[in-house]
Amino acid sequence: MASMLARSMSLTIALVTDVHFGPRATFDGKLRKLSHEAPRLLAEVVERLRLDVRPDLLVNLGDDLEDESRELDLARYLDCQASLRRAGCPVLNVVGNHDSVHLGVADLNRAWGREGNLYYSLDFMGFHLVVLQTTEVKDVDVRLDAPQLAWLERDLADTSLPAIVFMHHPASEQDLDDSRWFARAPHLALVRERRELRGVLERSGKVRVVFNGHVHRNHLDVIRGVTYVTLQSLIENLDDDAPGRPAAAHAVVTLTRERAVVRVHGHDPARYQIDLV
Repeated sequence: MASMLARSMSLTIALVTDVHFGPRATFDGKLRKLSHEAPRLLAEVVERLRLDVRPDLLVNLGDDLEDESRELDLARYLDCQASLRRAGCPVLNVVGNHDSVHLGVADLNRAWGREGNLYYSLDFMGFHLVVLQTTEVKDVDVRLDAPQLAWLERDLADTSLPAIVFMHHPASEQDLDDSRWFARAPHLALVRERRELRGVLERSGKVRVVFNGHVHRNHLDVIRGVTYVTLQSLIENLDDDAPGRPAAAHAVVTLTRERAVVRVHGHDPARYQIDLV
């Protein structure tokens, strides 16, 4: 009976990413981020989650703000966090590159209501959840340092549960030739140590799915038995230019020991079904 209950356990996780509270933003001379609509869009998503979905957990994959200054960033970050908490369930946070331009570890921990490293793990409803911290040096690269990789290897060795990993930047080998943002700068999208990271995940034999944001599109890769899912940004402009149409993207993931079903809602929908055993 206990084994039958374990197999039937289900965990519902909602995901949002790249909400970018702040002013609208252009790229290559065209309107790309409808960031000025972020508070309204996030409030609408959170209300839907609270009333209709009722997830067990809400995971924020990072880039809560469009960085401008410490004062503005801190106020916007706190506003975003307050909105997320209205979902009526625990919130798990990942730091994004825009979040850490003017805000430090202490600022982010205070906003999250925790302390310690910005990478961490916990057991939740039969799964081991891992949050990684990728660090972007503006216009240089994206890194995941050796001490964190060593911590991750130990952390995964110490758990007997199936693991789900959350991070901001992608760890897969995405072809970015058709990306609005990174066609000319893949080094600012993909983690430099991604092969080493994937090696740790693969050797553990426990990691089922890795979720990330950052590149503002929906995407799925399967590499050596591990599935990597990229989620579209809440505020990405799906049109070519102004006045714009926001993606309003958010995902609801239903997890059992055997399967993950990922449904991306909004104006750029997607659906993935992943067998975990």
